[in-house]
Order: sequence, then structure tokens, then C-alpha cells
Amino acid sequence: MLDPFCQCFSFWSKSDEDIEVPNSISQIEESEISLDLNRAGIHLRKFSNFYLSSIFLGQDVVIVKSGKRLCGTGGAISNAPITQNKAYFEVKIRSSGRWGVGLATKKVDLNKVPLGNDCESWILRNDGNFFYNNEIKLKTNKTFDEGDIIGVTYDHELLNFYLNGDDMETSITGIRGTVYPVFYVDDGSILDVQFDLFYHQPPNGFDRIMLEKSIL
Repeated sequence: MLDPFCQCFSFWSKSDEDIEVPNSISQIEESEISLDLNRAGIHLRKFSNFYLSSIFLGQDVVIVKSGKRLCGTGGAISNAPITQNKAYFEVKIRSSGRWGVGLATKKVDLNKVPLGNDCESWILRNDGNFFYNNEIKLKTNKTFDEGDIIGVTYDHELLNFYLNGDDMETSITGIRGTVYPVFYVDDGSILDVQFDLFYHQPPNGFDRIMLEKSIL
């Protein structure tokens, strides 16, 4: 049996490289949007350079493909929280197993999977059930296959999921605090995270997550 690191790279085909977007400075500069706040010369710039954090992740997690592929065992959050009003991101199931996707605070324990067993994470799991605080909050009756694309929207009031572009009508409420996109894998699962270049058009009004940085 391949170890998690080898498993990740065994799925890294030429076709994957063709759609990979290099995280170059020039690309970031081309996509950034500057917002002049007219306050003491301070500007907020929004960057689309979102990826899986190499700091906040489980100790047995492997992240490759410039922070876009997750395998091993455990969870990982994004490199920054969601601050905009309407955010969208996707995840592709590369290899089936046990996995989950949703939102979490920085207090979540990314070494303990499945996530959704505490009050720090809101998780759709591979069995089609939505978990929070170790309770099933919603049953979707959906099944997932390798190659499926799960879209996620969040507007600071509602968390919703999409399966291959179709609304799953989950509409999860009650999420509080500063939250991050979160993902976990186990039992051979491999997930590819998409924070841009989506497979499906985001729902009306939603867009990729933008990273804010203050620049003096």
C-alpha cells in the first residue's frame, strides 16, 4: 500500500499540471483589486492567492500541488479566513474514502477526524450527512463518487453545498465567529481544492474568496 505522500503524487497526472495555476507574483498583481480607504494612506488590497495552510493542518496530512491537494489523514484549513460577504469554493473528490468539507474556526483540532465532532467545525461528510458538535444536523441523502465536484457557498448567514453544480438545498445556519474553509481526509481519500478556476459557475452574487492585506 502506498504511503500518503506517494498516493498524492500517483494522482498528479499531466492533465492536472495543465490546469494548475502557478502562484507567481505577476499573476497575483494582475488579479488584485485595490480599495482606497482614504484613511491615513492605508490601502486594502484583495488577492486571490488562496490555498491550504502549511501551518494549520493535521500532523499526518500531506499537501501538494501548490497547496491545492490534500491526502493522508487529518484536516487542513485555508491560509486565511473568509471576510467577504459572499464566498464560493470547490473541492473535487480525487479518490474516495472518508472525507469532509465545510467551515471551521482556528480552534478546531485538525488531528481528530472526522471533523464535525465539536463546536468549532461545520462539516459535510462523505456519507452525505452534515455534522456539528457530534450531531447530525442535516441528512442530504446524497451519494458521492470519485470525480464529483462539491461547491460551497457562505454569506455569513447561510452555508450551502452544491453537487456537480446542482443545489443540495442544505442552508445551514448558526455559524459564528471567524471561519475558514476546512477539509479532512482519511482511509485513502484524496481531495483537490479549488479556490479559483472553478469547474462550475458560482451561484449568482458569489465569487472566489479574496485575501485582504493592508498595505501602508
